[in-house]
Amino acid sequence: MGKHRRWVQISIFAVIIVIGALTLASNLFGSDKKPTQGSEAPDFKLLGLDGTTRKLSDYRGKVVVVNFWGTFCEPCRNEMPALERQRAKWADKNVEILGLNLDEPRVAVENFVSQYKVTFPILLDKNEETRKRYGVSQYPTTFFIGPEGKVEVMRIGEMDEAYIEKTITSLLPQKQGWK
Repeated sequence: MGKHRRWVQISIFAVIIVIGALTLASNLFGSDKKPTQGSEAPDFKLLGLDGTTRKLSDYRGKVVVVNFWGTFCEPCRNEMPALERQRAKWADKNVEILGLNLDEPRVAVENFVSQYKVTFPILLDKNEETRKRYGVSQYPTTFFIGPEGKVEVMRIGEMDEAYIEKTITSLLPQKQGWK
């Protein structure tokens, strides 16, 4: 009986070691790494409030501002008017602003968008898969993506309008006279 018990203990310990090693390897070498400055922005395909499905890759060649937000988030509410004003300013200048809402009830998102008069695309991140791929854990979090599809600037926390404008301007090609 003693030998059998010893083998069970050794087997359990070996299984724990293997699971730990696999978890560590997955975290270190996994392909689901969150983006960093200069890395390719992970593509996504999400349904918008307007019923249109949008992919990040559809905006290649443009500066894209991807803003992760929630209706419960006071800093998100504070920066939403600034994002909307910047959307209007850059509407015909190869700049797109996308608001990615976490998995909140559609009616809450619609009420928020109506209250703040948001006209840029609001995409619904069902099951928060895109949020997880981008490694977002605080709201708001914004990714400024350059025309080549690379993450140029990441910002956690509330932004003011001057910051948004300065960052967008820095990503636009000089030759197009948008500065």
